[in-house]
Amino acid sequence: MRLLDLHLRAKGVLKSAGVEDYAFEAGLLLEHFFGIKPYRLAVNAEICADEEIVPSFERALEKRAGGYPLQYILGKWEFYGLPFYVGEGVLIPRPDTETLVEAAMELSGENPMIIDLCSGSGCIAVALEKNIKGAKVFAVEFSKAAFSYLERNIELNSSKVVPVLGDVLDEELLDGFEAADMIVSNPPYLSDEDMQNLQREVGFEPETALFGGGDGMDFYRRISALWKKKLKSGGHMLFEVGIGQAGQVCNILKSEGFSEIEAKKDLNGIARVVFGKYL
Repeated sequence: MRLLDLHLRAKGVLKSAGVEDYAFEAGLLLEHFFGIKPYRLAVNAEICADEEIVPSFERALEKRAGGYPLQYILGKWEFYGLPFYVGEGVLIPRPDTETLVEAAMELSGENPMIIDLCSGSGCIAVALEKNIKGAKVFAVEFSKAAFSYLERNIELNSSKVVPVLGDVLDEELLDGFEAADMIVSNPPYLSDEDMQNLQREVGFEPETALFGGGDGMDFYRRISALWKKKLKSGGHMLFEVGIGQAGQVCNILKSEGFSEIEAKKDLNGIARVVFGKYL
């Protein structure tokens, strides 16, 4: 079977399944399984597929057409120019979250002590450690499944991030940390309504990394109340927020004594990050 024919079939299957970027995703699947970039097929249309690999490709194509996340099939995804292992049990890094990294970098001085709460794959923690000079970064994650990815991704990126297995809502956990210059978090923030209207791909991701209580605000309330105790005077707390949540999270930070509270928009013009200073 020619790879060109297989590629055309994959595009057709994904398009029929309603995959928005069907051509892009078909190309990534082709490259992942056969090591061939689609543009090479335009030069040599007669390249043949390894028949032993075709069944695996077909199974992956079927799973993707059924809504299974492409990132889980590939097993690795890029965030802030860095590679991260992903799979069932861990939230997939998204471009929107890069706004949180950028906001933290803008607020940071040299040699900061940073704590990343609800770290998941570790994408935020590792990106900060690799891009802020002298940063000492701790990454806290409760899920053992996600924690295994966190540890692997620290190793994958030759990072000095310190992984911590623990519940960010457990007050006793705070005792193990020194005062921080910055606390960052992309916590679970989907509401009851959001959970009932998930995109099919998101439904495969761990609920514990998604659901933030009835109104989606549970983790914002509890993290800001608990972890402000671990901020140095003048330190910052930064949150990623969902669409339409910035105002509520700003009010939560204000009620907890934060000042100079601001929201930062992502590339789509959506208020995606909220941060404030604690004195």
